[in-house]
Amino acid sequence: MTIKPFNPEPLTQDNAALVLVDHQVGLITGIRDYSVAELKHNVIGLARAAKALGLPIVATTTSADTLWGPALPELVGALPGQDFIDRTTVNAWDDPRVAAAIEATGRKKLIFAGVSLEVCAAFPAMRAVREGYEAYVAADASGTFTPTKRETGILRLLQSGVVVADGASLMVEILGDNARPVAGEVYGALDMDWATLVGQVRSAAFEQASA
Repeated sequence: MTIKPFNPEPLTQDNAALVLVDHQVGLITGIRDYSVAELKHNVIGLARAAKALGLPIVATTTSADTLWGPALPELVGALPGQDFIDRTTVNAWDDPRVAAAIEATGRKKLIFAGVSLEVCAAFPAMRAVREGYEAYVAADASGTFTPTKRETGILRLLQSGVVVADGASLMVEILGDNARPVAGEVYGALDMDWATLVGQVRSAAFEQASA
């Protein structure tokens, strides 16, 4: 497969928004490409980092009372006051309230994450491209149910002109400068094990040098 090169201008705090689709307790129990704990870690980290960076956030659920259950309690806790738009449409964008909320962000670069990747995240991301937006999918905050679904979902995204990345890389791109006052909060939200270890090694070296 040949993928047309696409290298858009960088994401920034002023041009990007986050769309979280259907991270619900019923859906997440079927995830097989990540452990539930790892997927929750990635989703919550993405949400907290986006909040720290001041990004507009749109969040949805599907048939929360009758089908897939409520949004993850950890996600609700990470986004106090966030309105989770509950809908019945398969494609989140097909609900007029969701479409209006996305438009109201005023941003043209949209980062999507959803359970499952090939439907919840992919369908609105592909619609975003058709509507003239630039779309990104945080693949590690978007679980799914079989290896085939993940592989074909990512292929379809790439064929549709959607940028596929990991959530932490997208947030760090938006951060832009490690000297910014918000950097510590962003990295803390992402809670990357290797970054924590680097910080511990550096602190130990500093303490040893000061002794």
